[in-house]
Amino acid sequence: MSKFVYSARPATGGEIKTGELEVKSKDEVLAYLHRQKMIPVSVREKEAGINLTIGTGIRTRDIVIFTRQFATMINSGLPLVQSLDILAEQTENQNLRKVIQDVLYDVESGHTLADAMGKHPKVFTELYVNMVAAGEAGGILDTILLRLATFLEKNDALVRKIKGAMIYPAVVFSVAGMAVVILLIFVIPVFQDMFESAGVPLPLPTRIVIGASAFLKAYWWAVGAGIIGLVFLTRQVYQTDGGRLAIDRFLLKIPIFGDLQRKAAVARFTRTLGTLVSSGVSILEGLEITAKTAGNRVIHDAVMGSRASIAGGETIAGPLKESGVFPPMVVQMINVGEQTGGLDEMLTKIADFYDEEVDAAVEALLSAMEPIMIVVLGVLVGGMIVAMYLPIFDMINTVA
Repeated sequence: MSKFVYSARPATGGEIKTGELEVKSKDEVLAYLHRQKMIPVSVREKEAGINLTIGTGIRTRDIVIFTRQFATMINSGLPLVQSLDILAEQTENQNLRKVIQDVLYDVESGHTLADAMGKHPKVFTELYVNMVAAGEAGGILDTILLRLATFLEKNDALVRKIKGAMIYPAVVFSVAGMAVVILLIFVIPVFQDMFESAGVPLPLPTRIVIGASAFLKAYWWAVGAGIIGLVFLTRQVYQTDGGRLAIDRFLLKIPIFGDLQRKAAVARFTRTLGTLVSSGVSILEGLEITAKTAGNRVIHDAVMGSRASIAGGETIAGPLKESGVFPPMVVQMINVGEQTGGLDEMLTKIADFYDEEVDAAVEALLSAMEPIMIVVLGVLVGGMIVAMYLPIFDMINTVA
């Protein structure tokens, strides 16, 4: 059984409706919609997240260029089929070219553009497809595509900021770990042999380092297996609802890094929801899609709580405030946006503000990591070296 997400329009007319079904195949979803007297707009297997390029060989930048060029052609009055044909010919990425050709074939066969794109969930996400469907229904496809391109560019810039902040400390700590391992396996045994031949008593720090070296040489396989097992266990726990919630809640509480993650999540949430709402996607569907792109289970639950609140006739701001995840300023601005009818504009302003906050948080993280890394490296490497030289100093004093 697989979960399928569908968008369909009532045969009698009206707004596009969405839903989920857990069935064996897409044909069963189509049969269900037929029984409900609804016209399918898109039917696709459920896909979470907003990363467009996992396992496809297609970069986000390729999708952005395709989207902007597509919008320009549609705005210029070129027919949909002709625009797709031109894009398929001029696209350099072979994988994306194949996808565009498949979309072109489906459109020529009578499918909507959203339905055709929905068949490629690893390239065109649920957010992308829903916005295209809204653009087709409202006759503003070119405007929607431009909004999509802008959204993707800003989201990609946000992701690169977070990754950039993580790469530097990760590389430093990796090199430090390798240095410690090399010292313990190859250098410390040389000192150990020298001390044994000299027959000098060893101070406690030296005995600890020599013991660590002997343990690593004898049980390196157990240490490696333990690390791999810990990573595997953490991943398995993260797959469960309770485990993911606990880990994500812990990550948000880590000093500096947690603040960075929170600000990035707020920026992603507000920009995604603002883009969807301004494009004509219903607030309920927009909140569901936004929750899936949150990247953190705590944020996801808070957003889904807001969706339930809206469905019950209440406001978005209430559950967001109760969650304690979103800063008071964000909650108040969303509340004002709801009351004034300018929610999409308010969400975009919040996203722009928090993009700058993420920049400041990245700088703060890097500034804080530098002294931490110096201290860690000094304690690990410097401590081992001092421990090895303590017996030598004792030998020199004895001789003197």
